[in-house]
Amino acid sequence: MKTILVVDDEDKIRDVVVSYLQKEGFRTLEAGAGREALGILQREHVDLIVLDLMLPDMDGEQVCQAVRAVNSVPILMLTAKVSENSRIRGLSLGADDYVVKPFDPREVVARVRTILRRSDDTQLLADRLVFGGGELVIDSLKRLVLRQGEPVNLTPNEYKLLLSLAKYPQRHFTREELIQKVLGYEFEGDMRTIDQHVKNLRQKLEEDPRNPRYIVTVYGAGYRFTGGAR
Repeated sequence: MKTILVVDDEDKIRDVVVSYLQKEGFRTLEAGAGREALGILQREHVDLIVLDLMLPDMDGEQVCQAVRAVNSVPILMLTAKVSENSRIRGLSLGADDYVVKPFDPREVVARVRTILRRSDDTQLLADRLVFGGGELVIDSLKRLVLRQGEPVNLTPNEYKLLLSLAKYPQRHFTREELIQKVLGYEFEGDMRTIDQHVKNLRQKLEEDPRNPRYIVTVYGAGYRFTGGAR
């Protein structure tokens, strides 16, 4: 069951959105202010945030920035602002989609489902991704990875890690983000565990694991998938 955090200071709007989400089988959490929402994120696992732009203590853009500094959870913004600049600014700050008030709550539910489907790290947006001129192929329908035409035997965690990175070429992920995506929020071990998974992936995917083409280290930050680009 996916958990949706609904952040809006208007009780009626929050109640309606929560009601529709619950009818569709989602677990919901609620916050009427930005700092309250950030506090919930520290305590609870959340799969998506429905975030109002106008909040009493800090605006939604500030909340979005604060979330994006530590978390890649998808964000659907709700706003009464209709200008193109406002929409572009929200998306540039890290929101995944934008709904303008007044809205049909069924549209919100549909957008939530679309974003979750898009952000599911066990699925790709395309059925097949090809990198390095065909040297590396990820076939999501068959859950198969090919290197130079030969199947690569990956563990479930290695497969999840590869998909998490390959969905967003050139984007860097922190160790904490990758731990959450691969091992889950409940994991309490050493964050460096993800380094070993990356090392194992490089051994299986890279021609020269010590000089990787696909999964490179972002020093002081984490890792990113280059798509084979030098």
